[in-house]
Amino acid sequence: MKHVLLLNLHQKYEGFANGNLTRDLLSTAKAYFAANGYEIKESVIEEGYDIASELEKFKWADLFFVQSPVYWMGLPWLGKKYLDEILSGGNGTVTFVNDGRANGGAYGSGGLMKEKRYMLSFTYNCPPSEFDNPNGFFEGLSLDQANVALHKAFQFCGAQPYRSYSVHNVYGADFSIDAALDGLRRRLSENFS
Repeated sequence: MKHVLLLNLHQKYEGFANGNLTRDLLSTAKAYFAANGYEIKESVIEEGYDIASELEKFKWADLFFVQSPVYWMGLPWLGKKYLDEILSGGNGTVTFVNDGRANGGAYGSGGLMKEKRYMLSFTYNCPPSEFDNPNGFFEGLSLDQANVALHKAFQFCGAQPYRSYSVHNVYGADFSIDAALDGLRRRLSENFS
């Protein structure tokens, strides 16, 4: 059986970012994985976590599905703290053994998660037109290029990416939760069918 760890990296800001969209996206992902024969574990960082227990989940998982809002062009600080603690805490046992150069390898090649994959899913208030647009806010960067630090953290540990997903204009008057969830279902099907 395949094992997926659903990571909820939401951090609540009362009245502004309550986590409902993150919850709905994760519920959709959970339903998809359950229907496709995955065993599922979840981590909700706002509820607190134990590093040793999280490392057991990381060891167990074949796939990490990361759902996060983007605050000020990056992960919420609690999400970044979680990943720093878990990825560093797995040094020598779960996540990486060294930076790769100890045995004459290239920097970033000492990961222990080479058999594992991950998928990133983000929520943004910006429109999708800001990516892949030289005149846009992100100056031509793609979604994945704008989130390179998170990709590089997983790469350092040896994990390989699936195609990312993102939801935009989340505070817009014309935002459609149904369209956002349908889009996620399509991306999950593209990545895992």
